[in-house]
Amino acid sequence: MKSKVIMAAAAVAFGTAAWGQTAVSTGAVSAVRQSMTMREIIATGGWLMYVLGAMSVIGLALVVYFLFVLRRERVAPRELIMDLHRSLSAGRLDEAAAVCERNSCPAASVAAAALDYARRADDVSAEVLREVIEGEGSRQASLINSQTQYLLDIAVIAPMVGLLGTVLGMLRAFNTVALDIAKAKPMLLAAGVSQALVTTAAGLIVGIPAMIFYAYFRGRSARLVGDLEALGADLMTFLLRRRGGGEDLEVVGV
Repeated sequence: MKSKVIMAAAAVAFGTAAWGQTAVSTGAVSAVRQSMTMREIIATGGWLMYVLGAMSVIGLALVVYFLFVLRRERVAPRELIMDLHRSLSAGRLDEAAAVCERNSCPAASVAAAALDYARRADDVSAEVLREVIEGEGSRQASLINSQTQYLLDIAVIAPMVGLLGTVLGMLRAFNTVALDIAKAKPMLLAAGVSQALVTTAAGLIVGIPAMIFYAYFRGRSARLVGDLEALGADLMTFLLRRRGGGEDLEVVGV
């Protein structure tokens, strides 16, 4: 009876010690993984980490660029709208056209196209004027929206690059076993799995923020395109009202 009690106690002690060793080993491995430097992470991920790094730099540059470019002051400045309103209210088309020439923003391009037609046409047609404004407005809207497409490309391609690293890492791990199972070492297997996990995480780290910023800038672009549409509608209404009212539009220098 005593021997059974002693054996049971020894078994419990051995199990506790084994569990303690496992916990210590797991903690040591976690500590090692947590202490990996950036250089070690890049070395583990392989050459694909440089590709993802380049994509992250390009994405960051695009975000900074869009923050500066996709603003109302850059697309439809308030000063431009006020200058156009004053010139058109006085019926001076050449002065309004000169205002547009001094600005290189999308709103100035739309207004310049409408004014160019109004200056050259003997009788302003509502249908032709609408086509002119919509054509130039569509071109400017396409230029605005196409810029943000690059962020979407990065958001889609980065996880795919990470997935490629996952495949290469798993192939590396399985080839270690397939080539010679007797000489397969856990460290070699772990290196392949580590490459797979690192590249997958890096791809998601690059892709997720890119998708978030793309959604944000897409909404901002939609609001700016709406401002262009409102400007085109106001400009068309003003020009047609002036012509329909029988008032001559003064064209300076003609």
